[in-house]
Amino acid sequence: MQKASAPGLTSDTDAPKPPSLHLASCILHPASPIGVFDSGVGGLSVLAEIARQLPHEDLLYFADSAHCPYGPRPAEEIRRLSCAVVEFLLEQGAKLIVVACNTASAAALTHLRQTFAVPIVGMVPAVKPAATVTNRKVVGVLATRATVQGQLFAEVVEQFATGVEVIPQVCPGLVERVEAGEINGPEVEALLRRYLEPLLERGADTLVLGCTHYPFLIPAMRRIVGADVAILDPSPAVARQAGRVLTKRGLLNPKAGPGRRVYFTSGDPAAFAALLEKLMGERGEVRGVEWG
Repeated sequence: MQKASAPGLTSDTDAPKPPSLHLASCILHPASPIGVFDSGVGGLSVLAEIARQLPHEDLLYFADSAHCPYGPRPAEEIRRLSCAVVEFLLEQGAKLIVVACNTASAAALTHLRQTFAVPIVGMVPAVKPAATVTNRKVVGVLATRATVQGQLFAEVVEQFATGVEVIPQVCPGLVERVEAGEINGPEVEALLRRYLEPLLERGADTLVLGCTHYPFLIPAMRRIVGADVAILDPSPAVARQAGRVLTKRGLLNPKAGPGRRVYFTSGDPAAFAALLEKLMGERGEVRGVEWG
C-alpha cells in the first residue's frame, strides 16, 4: 500500500512527475494520463463518460474514501483535501485534472485553478440546459448542502435560470447508499421518494443531478418520476469539456490503443474494487493510499 501524509499526498510510483505542481509553469505531455477525483465512487460516473468519449486516454482515479462524504465538511477542509489530492495526481504525471465532485467543485475549484498551473475541469450544476428543457419552468436540483450553498450554484442560477423556478433539494443519505453499493431496493426507493415527491408536487418536470454519485440511482429514480420527467446527468458535458481543453492545448493522447486505468483510494482497496465491479462491471488495478 502506498503511504501518504496530510496535507500532501506522496507517491512512490515510477510515473513521470512534472517539475512544478503550483503556479510556476509545468511541462505537460500528450501521453500523460488524465487525473480524476471524487470523495468516493461517485466520480466513476464521470470517469466512465470520459473513457467513452476519449477512449485512448490513460486515466487515474482517486477516491478519497477516508473522508467521504465531503458534503457535510467545512469549505476550508474540502479545499485542503482537494489540494492534497491534486498534488498526488500531479505527482503521478497527470496532464489534466477533472474534479468529479460537485461539492469539491463548489468549495475548491477556484482555489485549485489559482494554485496549480495544470488545466482543471470541474462540475457545474446543469442548470443552464435544464432551463432550456423544462416546459413548466420548474427545475429540481438534487445535491449536497455544500453544493447548493456554494457561490458557484448561486451564480449559474442567476445567470441561466431567469424566469425558471429552481428548487434545490438537499439529499442526505444518498451518497452513503451508493458508497455501500445500494442503488436499488425498498430502502433506497423510500429515501428517493422523500426527496423526489416534494419536487414533483411543486411541478418540477426536470431534475438536475448535482452530485456525481446520483447517476447510479437513475434507474431507481425513473421508477418514481416516470418517463416524462427529464433527468440531467452532467457527466457527458464534463467529458466534452475535458476533450476541448486537451484539444486546445495539443494534449490529446496520440496512441491508437485503448487507455489504461489505475485507481487509488484512501479507503479499503478491496472494498473499492468490489464497488468498482458492482457499479461499473469492471475489475481494475486498485492501489491504496494512506493519509498520515
